[in-house]
Amino acid sequence: MFDSLDISGSGLSVHRRWMDAVSDNIANINTVSSSDGEAFKERMVVAQAVDYGSGEGGVRIAGAEFGSGEGRLVHEPDHPLADDEGYVRYPDIDLGDQMTQLMMAQRGYQANLASVERATTAYQAALQLGKG
Repeated sequence: MFDSLDISGSGLSVHRRWMDAVSDNIANINTVSSSDGEAFKERMVVAQAVDYGSGEGGVRIAGAEFGSGEGRLVHEPDHPLADDEGYVRYPDIDLGDQMTQLMMAQRGYQANLASVERATTAYQAALQLGKG
């Protein structure tokens, strides 16, 4: 009876974690490191269906993947972390891609939240029928 709430709840959790990962990536898009160090690594959430096709289970976080720490070298000789040649390392994160990921995660979150709200309304209406 409450499977729809469980499935939508798992979707809410996965989409929230996805938004957290993307927000972290965006927040660190201008994080600088020395040219001999690693750049900030983009974080990506891996979701997995639970009991796919059964109508039960929902989704779960299967893990996380990280982008390359190679980044991109930028010539900024005045930066305190610049090497002898004036280079620093920035993460190789595309802001446009991250904004697209954020919108997809947000829409998924909203869709799951709407499902929870509709199921709650339906259960409350069913309880009202029993009172009459």
